[in-house]
Amino acid sequence: MSDSYTPTPEDRFSFGLWTVGWQGVDVFGGPVRDPLDPIESVHRLAELGAAAVTFHDDDLVPDDTERQTTLDKFTKALSDTGLHVEMATTNLFGHAAFKDGALTANDRDVRRYALSKLLRNLDLAAELGAGTYVLWGGREGAESGASKDVAAALDRYRESMNLLCEYVVEQGYDIRFAIEPKPNEPRGDILLPTIGHALAFIGELDRPELVGLNPEVGHEEMAGLNYAHGITQALWHDKLFHIDLNGQHGPRYDQDLRFGAGNLRGAFWTVDAIEGAGSGKAYDGYVHFDFKPPRTEDMDGVWESARACMRNYLILRSRVRAFRADPEVQEALTASRVDQLAVPTLAAGESLAALREEKHDIDAMAARGMGFERLDQLAMEHLLGAR
Repeated sequence: MSDSYTPTPEDRFSFGLWTVGWQGVDVFGGPVRDPLDPIESVHRLAELGAAAVTFHDDDLVPDDTERQTTLDKFTKALSDTGLHVEMATTNLFGHAAFKDGALTANDRDVRRYALSKLLRNLDLAAELGAGTYVLWGGREGAESGASKDVAAALDRYRESMNLLCEYVVEQGYDIRFAIEPKPNEPRGDILLPTIGHALAFIGELDRPELVGLNPEVGHEEMAGLNYAHGITQALWHDKLFHIDLNGQHGPRYDQDLRFGAGNLRGAFWTVDAIEGAGSGKAYDGYVHFDFKPPRTEDMDGVWESARACMRNYLILRSRVRAFRADPEVQEALTASRVDQLAVPTLAAGESLAALREEKHDIDAMAARGMGFERLDQLAMEHLLGAR
C-alpha cells in the first residue's frame, strides 16, 4: 500500500528489538512465536519505512561468546538498510538477581552488578551511535512498607545517576539519559512513578542537564493520567528527551497495544502535543513505538501491527493538522478564549496594588459560557474524518 500514510525514514519512526521480537509470553502462558533474529528485525523494519531501532543489551548480545559475531552482523544490517541505532537501554529487571531492584536494591552486591552492566552497555550504545540512553526502573520499588527505606533508595538512585552522568562525560560520549516512569507492575509500587516524580528527582542531580524523560502512553494512562498533558509539561521543562508510544485501555495492567488502539482520543491529542500544534513547541526526537504484538498473532501479524503503529500516527497527524488549519476551529478557539491564556495576567507596568483595588463584575463573568463543547465536537469530527 502506498499513500500519504505510508511511512518513510523522514518520519523518524523507531522500534525496539524487544517489540517485534516479543514472543507473546505472559504470566499465564509461554511463547507463541519463535525467537526473532535482530538482523531480520532490522531488514523488515526498514522495508516498512522505519528509520531506527533500539535495544536492551540482552536483546542484541545475550551471549558474550557470540558477542563480536553478532555485532558484526548487526552493524552490517544497519549499513545495508540505512537504519541506525537512536536509543539503547539495559535489562535491569529480567534476571532473578534483580527481584528487589537494581540501582536501588537492598543488596549492595546487586547494585554494583547493575552499575557494571550499565557501564558495559553504555560503551556499546556509544559504539553504535545511540544518542539517548533510557532507564526504566521496573524493579525499583516495593510491595510492603518496611521492606524498603524509600529515602535511602532515592539516595542510591541519585548516586547511580550521578555516576553514570560522570562516566559519559569522562568518556566523551554524546549521550543523554531519559528516565521512564511507571506507577506499578511488575513491582507493587515503583519509584519515580510519574512524569512529575521524575522531574522533581532530576532537579536533585549533579548534572540535571544530562537527564530527561522517556514517558510512555500506557504507563501514564495506567495511573489515570493524561499523556498529552504530561509530555507537554516535559517539553515546557525542556526534558522530553524521548517518547514511547503505544495503546492502553485506561487504568489497568500495562497492555502495550499498537499505537492508536485503546484510547483513540488520547492518541489524537498526543500527536497534537508532539507536533506542537497547540502550544507551538514541538517534540523533535524520534517517534518510538514500545508495543507488544498480541499472542494471537503469527509473524505476519507482528509486522502488520508494527506497520499499523506508524500508519496510525500518520493518519492522526493529518487529522491534527486539518483540525488546527480549519477556519471554523480557529473561530471556536477564539470564542473559547484559548488565545487569552497566552496573555500575562498582570501586564507590564501594572502594579499588584492597583490590581487589588480593581473592580470586577463577577456575575457577568459567571454568565459567560466557554464554548468548549463546540470546540471539542469539531475535534471529534476531524478525528472521525467527518470534516
